[in-house]
Amino acid sequence: MSPDPARGNTLSVSGGGNSALSGNGLAVASMLTWAAGFPAAEVLLQSWPPVALFAARLAVAVVVMLPIWFLIDGSDRVLRARWGYALFVGATLGAGMFLLILAQKMTDPVTVAIIASCAPLFATLIELATGTRRLRWNFALGVIVSIIGGVIATSAVAPAQLGLGAACAIVSTGLFCWACMATARDFPELSQTGRSTITFTGALVSALFLFFIAGQMGMEVMPTAPIDVQQIGMLGIYALVAMGVSQVLFISSVGRLGVALASFHINIAPFYVMLIMLVLGEEWNWTRALGAGIVAMAVVLAQDRKVAQSA
Repeated sequence: MSPDPARGNTLSVSGGGNSALSGNGLAVASMLTWAAGFPAAEVLLQSWPPVALFAARLAVAVVVMLPIWFLIDGSDRVLRARWGYALFVGATLGAGMFLLILAQKMTDPVTVAIIASCAPLFATLIELATGTRRLRWNFALGVIVSIIGGVIATSAVAPAQLGLGAACAIVSTGLFCWACMATARDFPELSQTGRSTITFTGALVSALFLFFIAGQMGMEVMPTAPIDVQQIGMLGIYALVAMGVSQVLFISSVGRLGVALASFHINIAPFYVMLIMLVLGEEWNWTRALGAGIVAMAVVLAQDRKVAQSA
C-alpha cells in the first residue's frame, strides 16, 4: 500500500517500518545535499546580489530537470499537469527560497541552518490545521525535543548574527514547509522528479518577475565580478545538488513520513553544514554536535512505537 503523501499517520499501516526506514534515509540524504548549498552560497554571495542568485539557481535547475521530467513522465502527462496551481505553489516555494538566500546574506550559513530548526513546529501546525495528522504524545514530545536540540545548537551562535536575517529565515521555513506538503500531496499523478520540477518552474516564473522589478527599480541585479569557473561550479552545486537533488529526495521523504516528521531532519542540517565547513577549515563545535544528537533522538521518539522498533 502506498502511503498518502500528506499523512504522517500512514506509518502504522502494513509495511510502515520499511516506509519509515526509507523515508528517514531519504530525509538524511536530502539534508546532506541541502547542506552542501550553504558553503556554495557563501562563495557566490560575495559577488552575486540575492535576486540574481535566486533567479540563476532556479533557471539552472529547471533547464536540467525539465528534460529529465519529460523522459520520466512523458510529454502528455507533463502538458496536462496542473500548471496553474503549480505556479501558486511554486511562487510560495520561491518566496521561501529567496528569503533563505536573503537571510544568509545577512547572517552566515550555519546561523541560517540553525534557525530552520523551527521547521518541525511549523510543519506540525500545518498538518494539524489540514487534518492530516493526529497529535500523539510521542510525536508532541518529539517536536519539543527537536526544538530543544535546535536551541542547544543555537547557543553556539553569537546574538549579533541574529535580527532581520533571522526573521527572514523563520518566514522562509514556514513557506517551505507548506510548499513541500502541497508538492507531495497535490500532484499525485506525477513522479517525484515531476512534482519538484513543476513547482521549481512556478518558482522560476516568480523569480524572473522579481528580477525584472528589481532591475526597473534601479537595484543591483547582476554579479559584481566576472563569472569564472569557480562560480560556475559553485552555482552547479547550489542549483543541482543542494536544490534539485535535495528537493526530489525531500519530497520523496515527505511522501513516506509526512512533512512534519520529515522536517525534523532539517534540525540536523547545522551539523552537516559544520562537517562541510570543517573540511573547508572551520573548527569543530561540540555544542552543535550535541544538538544534532538530540534531534536524531527526537526523530526516533516521534515515530510510532512499532516503526521506531523497526528503525
